[in-house]
Amino acid sequence: MYKVNKKSEVPIYLFHQGTNYKAYDFLGSHSAKRKNVSGAVFRVWAPHALSVSVVGDFNDWDPDCNPMEKISENGLWEGFVPQIKQYDLYKYSIKTPQGKMLLKADPYAFHMQTRPESASQFYDMGRFNWKDQAWMEKRKLQNHVGEPINIYEVNLGSWRQYEDGSFFDYRKLADELSVYVKEMGYTHVELMPVTEYPFDGSWGYQVTGYFAATSRYGTPKDLMYFVNKMHENNIGVIMDWVPAHFPKDEHGLYEFDGLQCYEYQNPQKREHPHWGTRIFDFGRPEVQSFLISSAMFWVEKFHMDGLRVDAVASMLYLDYGRESWEWTPNVHGGNENLEAVDFLKKLNTAVLGEHADVMMIAEESSAWPMVTKPPYVGGLGFNFKWNMGWMNDMLSYVSLDPIYRSYNHDKLTFSMMYAFSENYILPLSHDEVVHGKCSLINKMPGEYNQKFAGLRTMFGYMMAHPGKKLLFMGQEFGQFIEWNFEKELDWQLLSYESHRKLQAFVKDLNHFYLDNSPMWEIDDSWDGFQWLVHDDNTQNVVVFRRTNDQGEDVIAICNFAPVERDDYRFGIPEEKNYEIALNSDDIRYGGKGIPEKEIIRSEKIAMHGKANSIAVDIPPMSVMYLKPSKVQPEQEQEDVVIDVELTEVESKASNRSGETVAPKMAEESKSEAPKKKRTSKKTTQKTEK
Repeated sequence: MYKVNKKSEVPIYLFHQGTNYKAYDFLGSHSAKRKNVSGAVFRVWAPHALSVSVVGDFNDWDPDCNPMEKISENGLWEGFVPQIKQYDLYKYSIKTPQGKMLLKADPYAFHMQTRPESASQFYDMGRFNWKDQAWMEKRKLQNHVGEPINIYEVNLGSWRQYEDGSFFDYRKLADELSVYVKEMGYTHVELMPVTEYPFDGSWGYQVTGYFAATSRYGTPKDLMYFVNKMHENNIGVIMDWVPAHFPKDEHGLYEFDGLQCYEYQNPQKREHPHWGTRIFDFGRPEVQSFLISSAMFWVEKFHMDGLRVDAVASMLYLDYGRESWEWTPNVHGGNENLEAVDFLKKLNTAVLGEHADVMMIAEESSAWPMVTKPPYVGGLGFNFKWNMGWMNDMLSYVSLDPIYRSYNHDKLTFSMMYAFSENYILPLSHDEVVHGKCSLINKMPGEYNQKFAGLRTMFGYMMAHPGKKLLFMGQEFGQFIEWNFEKELDWQLLSYESHRKLQAFVKDLNHFYLDNSPMWEIDDSWDGFQWLVHDDNTQNVVVFRRTNDQGEDVIAICNFAPVERDDYRFGIPEEKNYEIALNSDDIRYGGKGIPEKEIIRSEKIAMHGKANSIAVDIPPMSVMYLKPSKVQPEQEQEDVVIDVELTEVESKASNRSGETVAPKMAEESKSEAPKKKRTSKKTTQKTEK
């Protein structure tokens, strides 16, 4: 039997059962007192180790000074070190079954040294003075699918930098980014990984500290300040989280106690052949406790509003990135990783079970079914899934010379075949503007001005399409070069008019989205979407209608050809006049500013199977949003009747005076009716008296 404190029995049991979802409260390093001596208790899981000790500056890194005792049969170790101070450096010295001594960082450390150093740092989280209570209360009332979600994806190290290339810290980033994001009209920021990572070139996707905010930008409390500042400005914070794999750095999780511990023992499952990283053993209870605790940690301790779970497809498939001879089918003969499937269900059930107001978002690039359906009906349990199909089709389409787009019209429309099969986010992320793929504006064909017009059109189409939105930083003002994680964005481009006008368009587009609930209220069914024109491939035009729960609507007209479409007529479901609410061709956005009608009148001309239609002059390479006009057909009719009455009174008065009145006077009044003031009825009544 192992000597265990009574309070430790339950967390130890749950940890080995794979159900200790707050293992960070037990494992790692924590302030404690033993026999009235202040210090810290250290606990680590190393099931194959022959011995473990805590080493650091406080004992000259001597493995004999502070040995740990084994407290469970399945490999938990515990030790107490007196007089530990905040930021003290430490590692675990582990003797492997082969007799080798390893120095490993603490998997549960809250703070770590900045690369290239790799020690853990003792960090007492203590208390943080949160001031985001209003945000957190409001979040509890939100129904994510029926809310506006427009995400600005950010890499903190390259959004802004000092002149010497050094990073802004979390606090300065919070102060500047919150102002920019709020002004631009985004609802959330999504942070590329801020969990500690050793290699800058991995952008944070090769994690060694699953409980440690990267020290590149400051301390854990500095990151708390960042989240708090965003919440005070009504901005949500989503963070990228990477449970699919981990790097083989010697201080990290890799063969932690000399043998496979966090990774699979099976060599066919153990390693990602393309990424050179290790894959977590999703079926091992202690690994489940570790990963789910990490997710819970960021939600509970840092008030994160969502986790975007990276590389879900790589977790789901045994043959992901492998040749046919490099994997073995599961017990049912399929290629599904059943352990990973069960883990994801367990993860989402655990996090959303305690925090139903948080978003769990899957970056999942395959056609795996029911990713955003609850586990009790066979789903994986996420709230949202990135719509990679839409992204690939859309970027393929807009990259084509417009002359060839008519042959690829299905790339515009095919997404509606599955748009409501999941709760989707439409992503134009960092992955699309690196590794020779070009920036978004450089994907657009044509000359300089045509590129800007093309990008405005794509953004306008994206914003009206069903699904929440995500745009990577820099694309909102048309950065021409690909994203480089080592340099800040090309903010100097805003000294050029075209880039300023593009940014102004994106700002107005974002605010239009926020202010008009038909754009987001019904994102998960056909009740909120209706095609009006979907088959005009010869002219590269699509027209569709978005509606909210009250039946209010916005019509989106998208012209992906650099040719004006005069008097373009299409059917509408109701007899309703419209007016242009937003036009990407507006001169203030860099367009040509072709004059438009103030009111687009409904006419009883049958079109597209509908009794009524409207005709619009569509500018070249543009998106227009139409909203119902304040002047509607029934109002026009009322004005006409009133004006006729007035004309008859005027006629009688004129005849009494001996003057003649032209017979076409009443007809002229009809054509001018909409422009007359609605006081004419009172005038008529007064005259008749």
